[in-house]
Amino acid sequence: MTVLDNGVWSGRFFSDGWQDSTSTYPVLEPATGEQLGTVGAATADDVRRAATRAAEAQREWAATSPQQRAAVLRRAGEIFRECADEVEGWLVREAGSVRAKAGFEVELAVGECFECAGLPTHPQGEVLTSEDARWSFARRRPAGVVSVIAPFNFPLILGLRSVAPALALGNAVLLKPDPRTAVSGGVVIARVFEEAGLPAGVLHLLPGDGAVGQAVVEAPEVRVVSFTGSTPVGRAIGERAGRLLKRAHLELGGNNALVVLPGADVAKAASAGAFGSYLHQGQICMTTGRHIVHASLLEEYTAVLAAKAKALPVGDPAREDVALGPIIDRRQLERVHGIVTDSVAAGASLAAGGEIAGAGYLATVLTGLTPDMPAWREEIFGPVAPVMGFSDLDDAARIVNDCEYGLSVGILGDVGTAMKLADRIESGKIHINEQTVSDEPNAPFGGVKASGTGSRFGGAAANIEAFTEGQWITVRPDIADYPF
Repeated sequence: MTVLDNGVWSGRFFSDGWQDSTSTYPVLEPATGEQLGTVGAATADDVRRAATRAAEAQREWAATSPQQRAAVLRRAGEIFRECADEVEGWLVREAGSVRAKAGFEVELAVGECFECAGLPTHPQGEVLTSEDARWSFARRRPAGVVSVIAPFNFPLILGLRSVAPALALGNAVLLKPDPRTAVSGGVVIARVFEEAGLPAGVLHLLPGDGAVGQAVVEAPEVRVVSFTGSTPVGRAIGERAGRLLKRAHLELGGNNALVVLPGADVAKAASAGAFGSYLHQGQICMTTGRHIVHASLLEEYTAVLAAKAKALPVGDPAREDVALGPIIDRRQLERVHGIVTDSVAAGASLAAGGEIAGAGYLATVLTGLTPDMPAWREEIFGPVAPVMGFSDLDDAARIVNDCEYGLSVGILGDVGTAMKLADRIESGKIHINEQTVSDEPNAPFGGVKASGTGSRFGGAAANIEAFTEGQWITVRPDIADYPF
């Protein structure tokens, strides 16, 4: 079957069916600039109408049986699997993904749907003790309408990881994808759930600009906002949501550290480091942004990592067998290059890369850095591996924590030593003898510090906490006696 027939969605957005839009924008292939299609842009008025309709549909959807909701989620997972080649093709061309990354993302989407199919029947409450002669319960109820604002880098899974659990738990959803990946991060999700039998009005796809983003946060019917993206935008959304007394789940940026302990296998460590820094051109919130290597291994590790970087081909993943595809757009490409050149001007040295290659960027290794250089301090969101040495565990812990972000950390080497270091690190995730990029549908995902509000996505406990509200219920056998 096919879910992305242009005749269904071209020039339209999805809100109680596919609606013609008053304005459109092109879907562009970052590797070539070629136009792949046309997406309908929603307006703030469209959002307000969608939110009203979503609130109506949500009440009916929440009242459906758990098995009915589970069946929709299971069918969505099956459709993703049946249409894997088609969806992967869009991830390659629209998001600039290499084929392996696109396949991994679709498999995560399948797993996300199947994992969330268990949420409707998962226990969602507890029996409490009470000092009074009554039964006392706590239960979880759907939050209502959830707005999901998703990024461009893993557009399918980073939207779906909020859409799927929110739907499974009885909510309606307003989905605003990044305009640069509105098909693979929006249209495909809407089409899959449409084909899976989700009732009309429960899911709305609302592509658009910042005004649309503001509207999906501010709509009165919206109770929860789930945002994945940059820290500056997340701060603005958090401020707006706080003023409106809405919960905002913010999964933001990262400048993640990979620590290579003394005695670690350098060849394996450099392989892990290259994967962590160069997967999807470094355009991942979990990308390894800082390589912190024990002084005894620093020179060898840097040389091996640089050799790997120089061997990685950059090009158009839709037409060539490459390891790195394009950067999402020219503005971001120039930003990456600017961070590298500014750091070199400040005294850093290039061990590999440091050049624009068409629409992409060569895998880069930087050495001789100081903590105040932009390549060490900032989230680059490009294929750049800055390397710095450390002397002992105290030094390693200090360097790791000396960062505004706290999303993911990898530690390579002796497990006992790694455990001691892990206990001293401020991070939402720690991976021992793995690099920093990892995600599973059943694992709670999120960061601390400037990487987010501590919210978590993934696994029953985190998803139920994120997309439901608590309710206390008491029951007496007879009407209680009161002194008034």
